[in-house]
Amino acid sequence: MKKKLKLLIVLIVMCSLKTMSQSVNADSLLDAQTKPPTSKTQRTYATFKTTRLIDGHTVETLPGGVLDLKISHRFGQLNDGFYNMFGLDFASIRIGMDYGLTNRLMVGAGRSSYEKQYDGFLKYRLFWQSEGEKNIPLSVTLLASVMFATDTVAMKTENKIETSPTTADKFSYAYQVLIARKFSEDFSLQLMPSLVHQNLVDSSFNSNDVFAVGAGARIKLTKRSSLNLEYYYQLPGTKLPGTYNTFSVGYEIETAGHVFQVHLSNSTGMTEKTFIAENTGRWSKGDIHIGFNISRVFTIRKQHSTAKM
Repeated sequence: MKKKLKLLIVLIVMCSLKTMSQSVNADSLLDAQTKPPTSKTQRTYATFKTTRLIDGHTVETLPGGVLDLKISHRFGQLNDGFYNMFGLDFASIRIGMDYGLTNRLMVGAGRSSYEKQYDGFLKYRLFWQSEGEKNIPLSVTLLASVMFATDTVAMKTENKIETSPTTADKFSYAYQVLIARKFSEDFSLQLMPSLVHQNLVDSSFNSNDVFAVGAGARIKLTKRSSLNLEYYYQLPGTKLPGTYNTFSVGYEIETAGHVFQVHLSNSTGMTEKTFIAENTGRWSKGDIHIGFNISRVFTIRKQHSTAKM
């Protein structure tokens, strides 16, 4: 009799526990149905792998506290012939450093052997492509850059002047609105309305401002490599005499801590002043340069996890 009583008590306890469990599950399901769904904003990252596509900037900005050391190299023209090893005997180099002040704001500076230029820029990410609570279809970044050319001999020849350029003459400025969308993991597209202002231009040409529209694309080939394209179209009426639109095509590969880009371009210069407004090379004439960019990032200051982006 006692054994039967104990068995009955055990069965009652088990049934009670099962009923309580079902009640809790039902309450959880009810809560999930009645509470409004939480939706977080998800930003789109890696629209492009680095802050540069080939010559020009991308919408990407460095994370706060990150330093990016960039080395860019352009050999001579392929039509220089075998004697000059198809341009390999000549080279233009730019060495620059970029730094992320915040996740949206970055600065940079560099020095180019072409025209012995110094350059600096300020770059701010205005809109970030995202979905969810905030649905933003595009990324928009603003860029302002300044260039200071010190090769006075070249400046006198190009601009047909007899006296030496003044300090103010050596300055040029560029302003760009970078608009991009990452359509998928395999394809990103960017447009770059641009204005280049030069304080000194050829005396036979009155306009100091060159307006252009650039377009760039990244086509993913493998997990760590892509095909990059870049083109700048100078608008009629502002185009400097004897200059041509710049077109570049490149292959990009990402390794541990580095991004390496090798490309072909009809532009020698690597600043906005030169590859947008002053390019004199033509693909049809074989004025094609083999070049490469190397990017290496270093974390100088760790960004706090709760910092606003």
